[in-house]
Amino acid sequence: MSLQYLLDTNVVSAAMAKEPNPEVLRRLDLHGHACGIASLVWHELVFGVGRLPPSRRREALEAFLEDVVRKSFPVLDYDERAAAWHAGERVRLEAAGTVVRFVDGQIAAIAHTSSLTLVTANVRDFRPFSGLVVEDWSKKGRAAR
Repeated sequence: MSLQYLLDTNVVSAAMAKEPNPEVLRRLDLHGHACGIASLVWHELVFGVGRLPPSRRREALEAFLEDVVRKSFPVLDYDERAAAWHAGERVRLEAAGTVVRFVDGQIAAIAHTSSLTLVTANVRDFRPFSGLVVEDWSKKGRAAR
């Protein structure tokens, strides 16, 4: 099956939590085969785990990243098409007086140019982007645009 969803960092992190969000786990079980992550999300995950002090928890999270996340989800790059779309959105949003995080724009651009639905618990952060389809898997039956 082809990819349908791009997972934001908070969705993957919810699955890695000490007490994982059951709704996120349910949706990943249903749709995980159709999910990918952005290279920027991979960076945020590796960076976040790398910042932890040496511990069993850190070792477990590092193993989860390598053995589960890396093997389950293809990593999509921020390429020339994504950069051009992102630049256009930044121009449009800046003219409207809207400020968004640069990395959110990059993730949105990868989702949009790959024709994927962006899955995030931070729907509000991605609402300003034009033509982006966003879903929130953190709450039962919850979807956005």
